[in-house]
Amino acid sequence: MNRLQHIRGHIVSADKHINMSATLPSPLSTHVLNIAQGVPGANMTIVLHRLDPVSSAWNILTTGITNDDGRCPGLITKENFIAGVYKMRFETGKYWDALGETCFYPYVEIVFTITNTSQHYHVPLLLSRFSYSTYRGS
Repeated sequence: MNRLQHIRGHIVSADKHINMSATLPSPLSTHVLNIAQGVPGANMTIVLHRLDPVSSAWNILTTGITNDDGRCPGLITKENFIAGVYKMRFETGKYWDALGETCFYPYVEIVFTITNTSQHYHVPLLLSRFSYSTYRGS
């Protein structure tokens, strides 16, 4: 199986989406894909923050590590998921270091606004040593 087919299976697989929804109670999910090697971004530290609207300070909500599939289940509970500005910090430098590689971005921060807490938000990270991309998934 070539790298693109492997990655495609992680992005568009209906079975994976159904399984993730069934097993993850978190209203916010992510999926890291190492597109340089065509594999999930396993063992990457992710820190979830929420912006305090009064002090403008980022408050750490949780820290997790991606599993073998590049996912980080249980980022936040429904009870703690309120409208606001959130930030996910992905420790990409440490990830590439562990693979014996160097990278251009020592970390990636994705900042996004949550307005409707009844929806599920999926924020994937497609990553190589010298680039990254993200989008709002479902």
